[in-house]
Amino acid sequence: MKKYIKDFDLTVIAYCLMPNHYHFLVRQEAEYRSGLLPQRVFNSFTKAYNIRYGHSGTLFEGPYKAVQVTQESHLRHLCRYIHANPVKDGLVDNLEDWPFSNYLDWIGKRQGTLVDRAFVEGMFHGAAEYQMFVQDFLIVRELPIEMAQYLEE
Repeated sequence: MKKYIKDFDLTVIAYCLMPNHYHFLVRQEAEYRSGLLPQRVFNSFTKAYNIRYGHSGTLFEGPYKAVQVTQESHLRHLCRYIHANPVKDGLVDNLEDWPFSNYLDWIGKRQGTLVDRAFVEGMFHGAAEYQMFVQDFLIVRELPIEMAQYLEE
């Protein structure tokens, strides 16, 4: 399912909004760099927030990080890393209690529109397999060494 954001042709794969950071995994479909997405979205959000609440300046600290994913194994682990964040960071005990990601859409517990169900089926053979893949990570709480190094880059 493609979701268009002004001047961008991107497919949202996975996302998770946290109290102090966010994760977006998107597939770039056009010539625009997907790293421009956070800049445009959050600049617009900051402007609207500042007008509404009479503030000025930035709302987000530090630069965002845009990383190109080139290996399927990285893509698989990145999806579950993103979705597991609320449990990993101690915000909830059960991922199904965190509504600020598309995990519930991935596992069929919510009918959101920011999910590519064909991607879930093709990459993980469906919701049940993905749910087990994420739960395995939450039990072990370790990514493969290669993936951990990739995320640190």
